[in-house]
Amino acid sequence: MDLSAINPVQLIAFLMVAATPVLLAAIGELIVEKSGVLNLGVEGMMITGAIAGFAVTVETGSPAVGFVAAAGAGALLSCLFVVLTQFALANQVASGLALTLFGLGLSALLGQSYVGVKPPTTPKVEIAGLSDLPVVGPILFNHDLMVYFGIALVAATWAVLKFTRTGLILRAVGENHDAAHALGYKVVRIRILAILFGGACAGLGGAYISLIRVPQWTEGMTAGVGWIALALVVFASWKPWRALLGAYLFGGVTVVQLNLQAAGVAIPVEYLAMSPYLITIVVLVILSADKSSAPAALGRVFHASR
Repeated sequence: MDLSAINPVQLIAFLMVAATPVLLAAIGELIVEKSGVLNLGVEGMMITGAIAGFAVTVETGSPAVGFVAAAGAGALLSCLFVVLTQFALANQVASGLALTLFGLGLSALLGQSYVGVKPPTTPKVEIAGLSDLPVVGPILFNHDLMVYFGIALVAATWAVLKFTRTGLILRAVGENHDAAHALGYKVVRIRILAILFGGACAGLGGAYISLIRVPQWTEGMTAGVGWIALALVVFASWKPWRALLGAYLFGGVTVVQLNLQAAGVAIPVEYLAMSPYLITIVVLVILSADKSSAPAALGRVFHASR
């Protein structure tokens, strides 16, 4: 066992990379749930975004185009959830689970010819004079654009929910859709837009895994990250900045356990591999006892004729 091989600066830098996919998916699901909809299909949308982004990047040679395609694929798959829950008024829990199973199967089918293929490298954003700073430079100023996009998305989501009329309407729909409808707001339209946004964010998170975090395609490579994103929304009490904290917690535990494996710690690898999920669950149970922050209409079916 050689713990001296663990570089704390690189560990913190990798933490931000490991946290980015779950952060993107969690922010998207947070907006969906703020509108009063519970979409358990995050895992399916992430894995679909992972193969769509990977395939398009390989075929075009452009990671940027791949990420756009991943967002589109996630949003397109979420349209199935829209049809089931907003028009057919199906149960949201069952529809979300079906979406996950469909996404896993579809991605496995589409990804058969991409196993073992290496995608083009996604460039990092290097800021002159800042990237070369000791300690701070590698941690904060030597990442790919999606890491910064994830943080900016958190800030933008917080600002929209707190300070804008759009955020007020979204929260009103999530708290009492009947009252929002009586005031003239298009509840179904608002929820559709929220679901599409959540799907796009999940697709981006999936593509980040297949293009940057683990630059290859492997069937089922999201490995439960979508479920962690769902848990983080509850952990965060539906607050964007707490979602960022939760994502970094999960990313940190993931990176630490990988480093411990590399250092040869005398703990069975299976226990180390499951530790990020176990610790996330424990923290979730401890910190999410207060359900007062949950949107009051979360998971409830809306019908305009009632």
